[in-house]
Amino acid sequence: MFDLIIRNANLPDGRTGMDIACKDDVIVAVEAGITAEAAAVIDADGCLVSPPFVDPHFHMDATLSLGRPRMNASGTLLEGIALWGELQPIQTVDEIIERALRYCDLAVSQGIGAIRSHVDVCDDELKGVQALLEVRNQVKEYLDLQLVAFPQGGALRDPTAMTNTVRALDMGVDVMGGIPHFERTMTDGADSLRQQCEMAADRGLLVDIHCDESDDPLSRHVETLAYETQRLGMHGRVTGSHLTSMHSMDNYYVSKLIPLMVEAELHAIPNPAINIMLQGKSDTYPKRRGMTRVRELRDAGLTLGFGSDCVMDPWYSLGKADMLDIAFMGLHVGQLCSREDMAWCFDAVTQNSAKIMHLEGYGLDKGCQANMVVLQAQDKIEAVRLRANRLAVIRKGRVIAETPRQTSTLSLTGRPDQLDPAAYAPKT
Repeated sequence: MFDLIIRNANLPDGRTGMDIACKDDVIVAVEAGITAEAAAVIDADGCLVSPPFVDPHFHMDATLSLGRPRMNASGTLLEGIALWGELQPIQTVDEIIERALRYCDLAVSQGIGAIRSHVDVCDDELKGVQALLEVRNQVKEYLDLQLVAFPQGGALRDPTAMTNTVRALDMGVDVMGGIPHFERTMTDGADSLRQQCEMAADRGLLVDIHCDESDDPLSRHVETLAYETQRLGMHGRVTGSHLTSMHSMDNYYVSKLIPLMVEAELHAIPNPAINIMLQGKSDTYPKRRGMTRVRELRDAGLTLGFGSDCVMDPWYSLGKADMLDIAFMGLHVGQLCSREDMAWCFDAVTQNSAKIMHLEGYGLDKGCQANMVVLQAQDKIEAVRLRANRLAVIRKGRVIAETPRQTSTLSLTGRPDQLDPAAYAPKT
């Protein structure tokens, strides 16, 4: 007898009418027509069942702090950083924990099963680190939280950032972070990358760098990141986040840069909503939108995941922990308009981001963890189009969040009185 069977499910790989059986927190069978009994049964009724959504780039120490101590009047990245500097001294560990736990509840309700959160280490009290380590422990049964030691003020520019980075890693932070474009010079930025990558290599850590988050077409730190990855043999373990300068770079230089990134097996995380909101602020027209060259990086063979970055904080006043919103935005800004492109955008907030985070047991194959989301959509494209309702969120074979099926009741003469958003799916 199984703990849970989900019947008549459509899967992301295109299979339909499949049953998924779970026992002891693990998927034990994925096939059509499973006849065994189960303690709990969910009839997916032709809806899409997916592995959980994954947010590979977030700032949980700042989330839900919008308006404290003031609003970002200019809406710029630099004012957001300045505002964060005003918030840090006045917020408490307990306040960060309370906000982060509220956000985690929201994220789980939206089907997110894993988040990689950067946490600022330029506060000598390491309040954010203390808080998020506690949050990670409290949510571990229903959400995987991976923490990145992030020196918001610059690893070399801030006088105690490198010391604090070591402290944070010793306390249990998982991943090495950085922000080389915020150092005083390009040389200092390159030196910060060298030191951070060497430290990560010595400790056996993953690396995720805020890299070239700028409109400057001459910002060259991703080139250095690829070099250091090659030099230290860290292929497949290093990620460049944002990479917004690449949208402004000379095409010839990019034709050299992307093969270097491929050789190093770098990963990339664009953050569509934030990138298009914060970049190009000094432009008149034509106005650059700021997202990196998603199609070119993907087609060259890099693994790309879309991140949400911020929700209601000094940098971004919107957001609702919805990774399908992020995929929808990335699709439009990247002009990813073929059917294959659209389906890939769903992968960018699920399996690709899971690969970047090195999540174990992720997926819907036999032997994977019994973590899933039942979506009110028939396939990946429809899920992105509708930002589909999360009918059920399942963790370790147990339903931990449910949302009623979305329908509209019409009062039109001679017309159906119930409307399902999925009714307009193309017939294929």
